[in-house]
Amino acid sequence: MTAWPPKWVTPVNPDGDLTRAEQVIAFINTYGMVTKDTVAGRSGSRLELRPWQENLLRDLFRTDANGRLATRTALVGMPRKNGKSALGSNLALWSLFLGDDGGEVYSCAAEKEQARIVFADAKRIVEANPDLSELTRVYRDAIEVVGTGSTYRVLSAEAYSKEGLSPTFVVFDELHAAPNRELFDVMALGMGARREPMLLSITTAGVKTDNTGQDSVAYSLYQYGQKVARGETLDPSFYMAWWEADAEANHLDPKTWIEANPGYGDLNNVEDFEAMARRTPEAEFRTKRCNQWVSSQNAWLNPTHWEEVASPRDLDPEAQYILGFDGSFNGDCTVVVGSSIPQTDDEKPYVFLVKAWERQPKDPDNWRVDTLEVENTILDFCGRFNVQEVACDPFRWQRSMAVLMEKGIPIVEWPSTSARRMVPACQKFYDAVVEKKLEHDGDPMMARHLANAVVKIDQYGPRIVKEHRHSPRKIDAAVAGIIALDRALQMKEMVEPPKVPQFYI
Repeated sequence: MTAWPPKWVTPVNPDGDLTRAEQVIAFINTYGMVTKDTVAGRSGSRLELRPWQENLLRDLFRTDANGRLATRTALVGMPRKNGKSALGSNLALWSLFLGDDGGEVYSCAAEKEQARIVFADAKRIVEANPDLSELTRVYRDAIEVVGTGSTYRVLSAEAYSKEGLSPTFVVFDELHAAPNRELFDVMALGMGARREPMLLSITTAGVKTDNTGQDSVAYSLYQYGQKVARGETLDPSFYMAWWEADAEANHLDPKTWIEANPGYGDLNNVEDFEAMARRTPEAEFRTKRCNQWVSSQNAWLNPTHWEEVASPRDLDPEAQYILGFDGSFNGDCTVVVGSSIPQTDDEKPYVFLVKAWERQPKDPDNWRVDTLEVENTILDFCGRFNVQEVACDPFRWQRSMAVLMEKGIPIVEWPSTSARRMVPACQKFYDAVVEKKLEHDGDPMMARHLANAVVKIDQYGPRIVKEHRHSPRKIDAAVAGIIALDRALQMKEMVEPPKVPQFYI
């Protein structure tokens, strides 16, 4: 497959005037700049549009019989590392300098830091070019063209209100991560009074639903774009160009990568694909590198990978340990999992099950976890081994945590419901297993719970969850193991581990 056309592209008027499109291309070829060292070039070097990018721009910026842009809403989808942000920043600058006077240009994203990625690239380009910088005032989150009154600002879905805006050009970066469609709709409706506005979303694929449980705005636009591309719907004001691999394609096959990535081997690194294919969960790789839409939940860890790092052995009494604790009272399990703290870069952490409490079929309906037994188990282990920390999910176990702290146990709260904490911790655990940088005791419960875990992907990234809320398949040992390893690896990075207070049993 060549880089152009993509798998999905909506029709454009073949007789549409290309004067504006050539102006856009000329602007980028004149002022565009590589803002960071990448495969595409060194920082500060001139940005060179590829043929497929020029074809995309000629489609996007054709004008109609009235001399106005035919496209008002556009969705451009491609995997990561194909120059999305650079393209977005240069298009925003074109609109800022050569668009309508009094223009309002916005970089939008789910979070302000993501929106600033496109804006920061544009800001560097302006500051590096005397011709552009002479015309502007540059602020932290805004660029103003003094002579025309046009401005370029950063907005995010986190901002409390965007009412009253009148955008001329909007670059919505990574639309798939939008928690809902509120910001998108506000920007789209705000363009109504403008002569020829455009709302351009440049994104990778993601999950199909947002945090309201409905189809995400990105997925809705993708489906709409398919209808337009197939001829089911006629809408010359909507444009979509979407690169993706076939749904049944082998995600480990380089042919799949070439099909989905227009910049493969040019704007991105072939060796990076090979490395990421080995260490990334399949669902995440298909989303970010093959640009395929996935359901929000898929299997997380291949059981074979876990089996390959099993190495049962006795615990070293001289080693330092972290305990990870994930507890419940009745429905789920209560589990204590340990991890050794590596003392050198070559030493692998050793993950092991200390004890688990799980309701069995023969147990009565009123079965509850024996909290005293849980507390005594932790106290006993801390009395026999050098435990630097017990990391606990505090939900419903505050009393036990207080009891253990009173006895000198070094308790640290680690809420597993925090997506911002679980996402990087899950990635650490996954990487350590796949890259064979940990070992474990081969406990069958731990293996079962890991096999039960599915991955949920949302705007925060991938993390493990149960198959559904009331699923009988438990994952608590997996959660406790992730907590233990996360803290063990963090402790390894500390120059001096904290001193453990004496406790009394």
